[in-house]
Formats: sequence, C-alpha cells, structure tokens
Amino acid sequence: MDVHLRDLRYFVAVAEELSFTRAAERLFVSQPALSKQIKQLEEHLRLRLFDRDRRSVALTAAGRALLPAARDMLCAWDEAQRTVSDAAADEASVLTVGLSTSVGRGLLADMRERFAERRPAWRIRFRQVNWDDPTAGLADGDVDAAFVWLPIPSQDAFNVHVVAEEPRYVALRDDHPLAGRDTIAFDELLDEPFLALPEEAGPLRDFWLGVEDRGGRPVKVGATVSNADETFAAIEDGSGVVLLASGNAAIYRRPGIVAVPVVGLSPSKLALAWRADDHRNVIRDLLHTAGA
Repeated sequence: MDVHLRDLRYFVAVAEELSFTRAAERLFVSQPALSKQIKQLEEHLRLRLFDRDRRSVALTAAGRALLPAARDMLCAWDEAQRTVSDAAADEASVLTVGLSTSVGRGLLADMRERFAERRPAWRIRFRQVNWDDPTAGLADGDVDAAFVWLPIPSQDAFNVHVVAEEPRYVALRDDHPLAGRDTIAFDELLDEPFLALPEEAGPLRDFWLGVEDRGGRPVKVGATVSNADETFAAIEDGSGVVLLASGNAAIYRRPGIVAVPVVGLSPSKLALAWRADDHRNVIRDLLHTAGA
C-alpha cells in the first residue's frame, strides 16, 4: 500500500495544529478536503490516527507513533529534492527563476546581464508558472528562485527581497462607465464583479481582490483566472475587472482594455524569493543582480 507524501503533509499539519480548521488554513485547502484526505489515510493504514469530536482533536497512540516518522520522511524527501536540484544545476550551470506574471520593468534583462558578469559560466532560465502556485514553483522545488507578489503562503519558509513597490491599477473594458476616468476610488468598484486568482493562491487571491480594503463588503467573483491570457479574455468578454500593479499596466493596455489608477488601496509588492535554507553562493549572486 502506497501513501502519498501529500497525505503525510496533511497528517503532520493536523497533528501539529490539533485543529482541522487551523491545519486547513495553514495548507490553504478547504477543511472538508483535508478531512476527506485524513480519512482516506486512516482507511489505507487501517487504523485511527486522531480522536476527534466537535470541540477537540487529539492524536491516538498510532498517530503519536507515526508523527516523528512522517516528519523524517518529509524532511528526507525535501532534502533529496534539493540535492538533486543542486546537482542538476551544478552540472548544467543553470539557475531557474520562476515567474507568475510578466515582470517587465527592465528587471529580467538587467538580471541576466548582471548575473553573467558575476557568473560567466552560468545562465538564467526563466520559467512561467500559473497563478494557482503563488510561489511560482518555489514551494515545489521546481525553481531555484522566483519573482513573486506578496503575500505568499508559508512565507517563513522563504527569504524575500522586495524589488518593486507600486500602486494598484484596475483593468476594465474600454466601454465600462469608469474607463475614461484619470483615477478610480476603490469604493466605486466594490459592487463590480472581479476576476479572482485560483483558491490555491491563498492570501494572494484576497490581496488582488482588495479584501482587506472592502470594509467587510463581500466580493462578487465574475470568473477565476490562472494566467494573463485568461485574464485578457475574461475582461474582453465582460466577466469582470481585475486589480494589477502599475508596472504591469502597459501589458493590459490593448485594444478593448484600459488600465486606470485606483485610489484607496495599499501598494503591491514584487519580490525575489528563495528558500530560507538555500545558502548557495550562486543564490546570493542572483540576489545582488536584483538590486539587493
């Protein structure tokens, strides 16, 4: 019988939090989905891992026995991924940098040029990752570093260096009643349908919906989008409006779409992120190319 590493991650989260609600928040999954996964794990193992009722969650003897072993297996797998990634990168002299959106601002060209000066035998490979992964491949070990929008989940696991702090704009159809304005107050957008990142994006989804600045007003989600192309199509078909950073406004200004500054929102922050336990010199050199 095979148990997936995901099942062990879910088990460890519940065991450490002793709360399905807090564990689900930590994992950025729904509580029903987490409960279902734990139940399936118990069925596979043919034993009960938790004693739970409406008010409390406690580990059974079997659960207490599994916890250290599960932690060791997860740590071993994470270390194996890093070792393999380092070996592959050293052999190919390639550093992979994830992107969840077009970065623009001249950052990528400058980074490539400055990195080549520091590491002439190396090259940077950029990898585009959909918005259902707000860490742009970093959490899964698919990239060595990533340009990300803050906030990201499990931020304690990563180091971040902010490379741009920018006001937020809104992109909307050019026939929208607000499209001709020089600026738009966020209060004027509260009843609009918004385009939302996938739920897996966690706190970043809320940030681009302006949840903290709504004063408790609910969000009307017109559509869920996973990348820029889906966003352009959703705006054009009238599914909703979308918040974006000012540095990306030029990308959204195309026939049929306008981007307008929004007043009453905190600024967006673009950061270069890397794993907190990645102490390679080549990562430090990459960081210097991003203006650190």
